[in-house]
Amino acid sequence: MGGDPAGKIDHEQHDFALWEKRVDALLVISSSAGLMNTDSLRRVLEDMGEETYENMSYYERWISSICQNMIEVGAFSTLELATKMEIIKSRGATYGDAS
Repeated sequence: MGGDPAGKIDHEQHDFALWEKRVDALLVISSSAGLMNTDSLRRVLEDMGEETYENMSYYERWISSICQNMIEVGAFSTLELATKMEIIKSRGATYGDAS
């Protein structure tokens, strides 16, 4: 969590997964549209609690924050998000393999 010691940082470069690239793009798009900013991203990250924060990857935390911010500004509801997630889940594991 912000300001707390978290151990050694891995500085090794890695290839980003497609979903990670998409999360990054969603942050850029939603910020450019004025729907959220760095402060709103960070607020949700800091509010999620230490256990949740520690058990999520960097981009899992980001997408959680983006979703929460989009719900708060009325871009979509939790029901709309859940419905869309079920539709995407039903497509199977091969969906999104394109790079």
